[in-house]
Amino acid sequence: MEDEMADVAAVGGYEGEDRAALEAMGAVFYDDLGALGDAGEDARGAVRVVAYKHHQPFDGEIMDRLPQLGLIANNGVGYDAIDVDAAKARGVRVTNTPDVLNDDVADLAVAMLLMQARDLCAGDAWVRQGKWAEEGAMPLARKVAGKRAGICGLGRIGREIADRLAAFKLEIHYHSRHEKETPAGWTYHADPVSLAGAVDFFVIALVGGPDTENYVDAGVIEALGPEGVIVNISRGTVIDESAMLDALEAGRLAGAGLDVFRGEPQVDARFARLGNVVLQPHVGSATGETRAAMGALQRRNVAAFLAGEELPTPVV
Repeated sequence: MEDEMADVAAVGGYEGEDRAALEAMGAVFYDDLGALGDAGEDARGAVRVVAYKHHQPFDGEIMDRLPQLGLIANNGVGYDAIDVDAAKARGVRVTNTPDVLNDDVADLAVAMLLMQARDLCAGDAWVRQGKWAEEGAMPLARKVAGKRAGICGLGRIGREIADRLAAFKLEIHYHSRHEKETPAGWTYHADPVSLAGAVDFFVIALVGGPDTENYVDAGVIEALGPEGVIVNISRGTVIDESAMLDALEAGRLAGAGLDVFRGEPQVDARFARLGNVVLQPHVGSATGETRAAMGALQRRNVAAFLAGEELPTPVV
């Protein structure tokens, strides 16, 4: 049977209302970019838009197999899987879905910080396993209020995290490419090492991609020190993961709360052996309400492109 031709190719795990809405727009679905690239010449030649919901690298080679491609509409705020330079060179627009997920991601960052400091995962197990009755109280945890929080990347999500932590009575420090307009008392640091040396909790809210790979390196981790905690809700690539694991295992870092990892969903087995980490399966935006809003914004970008209108949330 010949491949179906359509203006819109939807690549990734679309289900439920998102799938139905894209079907109503005439989309043809592909599990991954390999399946799209292997489609027949006529099917590939008809594609003007790729609605993208995948972490597979979307490079110039696959773009070249779609001669009419004009838009890659990403479902998610992070678009590091898409070679934006290659898209720009080919006249292909790229959009993402910012802002609608800020609250959920910021909430998770604060939750992981609290879970790590107060040892809430162990507390849950303490009750479930009957240790409370058998062994009594757990060891004391760590107070959060009054401590110093550093936000590495004070963009939209970083600012939401900082505002929440300020409400928890933490002293706010931040690092960004440029000093931002912030409430009185927030402290700017020109580099991540300076930030790490000044805080107890180091929260990473950077964009992913080659420019930020290993941004939090061994030097940053050393500056954070044995009482420091890392929280990461951005991308696994922004941390030198081996250096972080070495520090966690050796007691040169107090703990971590991580929603993202290198090579996910395959995660380094060393993490599972650590009792001082909180681990989550990349669920920063994973609420029904937010995922629905992300899908709707992605489709607005697709519809605007097909209608020749201004794109709501362009990257390039």
